[in-house]
Amino acid sequence: MSEIRYVQGDATAPLGKGVKLIVHVCNDLGGWGKGFVLALSRRWPEPEAAYRRWHRERADNDFSLGAVQFVQVSPYVWVANMVGQRGMRRGSSGAPVRYEAIEAGLDAVAGRARELGASVHMPRIGCGLAGGKWSRIEPLIEKRLTDRDIPVTVYDFD
Repeated sequence: MSEIRYVQGDATAPLGKGVKLIVHVCNDLGGWGKGFVLALSRRWPEPEAAYRRWHRERADNDFSLGAVQFVQVSPYVWVANMVGQRGMRRGSSGAPVRYEAIEAGLDAVAGRARELGASVHMPRIGCGLAGGKWSRIEPLIEKRLTDRDIPVTVYDFD
């Protein structure tokens, strides 16, 4: 069993050696334009293009809350587009985060991390635009990843 490692830095520049899997939360509307996704798009065009195609063709694929799309962006780096947010925040309509979807997505991330022999890297997923609470997300990461000995690094942007 490992522990979550917290560092100051940029999750799009993951630390360490070996294969790395960068995880982030997407909405279920096909929208990509605010928050961490902007940093991803500045670094690599593939995750956004893949996500938009995945959403556009959703009638013929698994696009839904809790689903994860894995996109390879370099020989040793993958991005996990995880659908963990219902819609977008509008006024006082409540947080769009869906904890059950994030938990299901993290389970899929665990499987892929094992297949790839990868470490997992992320910002504080679900806590920005999705409006979630880290006190609810952190135990999901522990249950689905670190309790299974998958190394996780969480990045707090300087």
